[in-house]
Amino acid sequence: MRVSFHGAAETVTGSSHLLESGGLRVLVDCGMHQGGREADELNRGPWPYEPASIDYLVLTHAHIDHSGLVPRLVKEGFRGRILATPATIDLLAVMLADSAHIQEMEAEWQSRKRQRAGLPPVEPLYTVADAERCLVYIRPLPYGTPADLGHGVTVTLHDAGHILGSAIAEFEAEGKRAVFSGDLGNRGTPIIRDPERLAAADVVVMESTYGDRLHPGKEDKLKELAEAIRQTKARGGNLIIPAFAVGRTQELLYDLGQLVEKGAVPPVQLFIDSPLAISATEIFERHHECFDEEARGLFTSGEDPFAFSGVHYVRTSDESKALNSLTGGVIIMSASGMCDAGRILHHLKHNLWRPEATILFVGFQAQGTLGRRLLEGEKHIHILGEEIAVKAKVKSIEAFSAHADQAGLLDWLTAFGQNGRRPGRVFLVHGEPRAIDTLAGLVRDRLGYPVTAPQPHESFEL
Repeated sequence: MRVSFHGAAETVTGSSHLLESGGLRVLVDCGMHQGGREADELNRGPWPYEPASIDYLVLTHAHIDHSGLVPRLVKEGFRGRILATPATIDLLAVMLADSAHIQEMEAEWQSRKRQRAGLPPVEPLYTVADAERCLVYIRPLPYGTPADLGHGVTVTLHDAGHILGSAIAEFEAEGKRAVFSGDLGNRGTPIIRDPERLAAADVVVMESTYGDRLHPGKEDKLKELAEAIRQTKARGGNLIIPAFAVGRTQELLYDLGQLVEKGAVPPVQLFIDSPLAISATEIFERHHECFDEEARGLFTSGEDPFAFSGVHYVRTSDESKALNSLTGGVIIMSASGMCDAGRILHHLKHNLWRPEATILFVGFQAQGTLGRRLLEGEKHIHILGEEIAVKAKVKSIEAFSAHADQAGLLDWLTAFGQNGRRPGRVFLVHGEPRAIDTLAGLVRDRLGYPVTAPQPHESFEL
């Protein structure tokens, strides 16, 4: 058995790992790199393998940094099978189409700019038609159902508790068990179940996004959210929340509804300005099998936590543009979560220069993204061709992360070996160098596992 790390090696985005056994080639995730020009070059660069040579693609979840290059993979030769949970498949149908639309719009904008400079146009990374075409290769694989891939290889998906439908991929091959964590969620996150803890593995490939820090407690994050709402409203400013359309938006809706119901915040006017987030919320409504007991109980009692008083869903571009004239203390939640594309750019453009406004980040911001630059304190930024002064309050609540923190990662890893089958090797991926180094030291010291932080495109015999 051999594994090669072709993405998310010493970085957070672009997850993609190749498992080879008995002549079978299985790709685990095919994610898009995010974070500026270098990421664009990586997304357009040559494949480290021939797409046609891949027999299976197993997707751990629908986030674009794990699935965003699938249309390009199919466009350039992949003809195998794509396996994912039913909820992930439903999300992919809207998320890949949305990503393709962004690719087309960005290419059109760049081409107009290049034409004025006398340069040739650029082609989109892939089109909406490419995104639709790749869906025919996807097959559902429910949690806990082993799939025989041939050549002595089986795969079973387990709940990762990260977003709706997210999975841990467990492979059996050559008498060995290799577990790929995908992205692990926080225990106690609203709506979805906690990450499943597995008892045995020979090799573990684990994410490390928050390997160097701990999240505040659940009550702390709700207090911080309520405080941000009250303070911004008192100043008469808007609260702008860049939020991932899938997972984070629904969690925030859930928590905001609870705060309003308990009277912890004054009545709010909340605008969900993301067609993708709206479609994703509708998909959440169809997949109660992924919910935890509390969320299922709400729906069973007839209460919809995504539709409380004061929530407005914004679909059309005209409705979105109309929000730019609002200055009376509304909350606008929009994608993308790292501010690298989408309608959030327009809301930042119209609110960043206002000292009464607040920009509230509720998720990880990768290096090179606009969101990361704002968190690091840049005072002037360029948005949509215009320089904007940053005078709004910029805040972050890390406890809203859909990723397990350092304690959660160690807790998940500790479960292995309960039946005597302990990992002989742990690979740390999907993290920045500091997070990986910190977590690696703890894994070695506390658990005694050999730890490796693979370099991009590095391969290992297992």
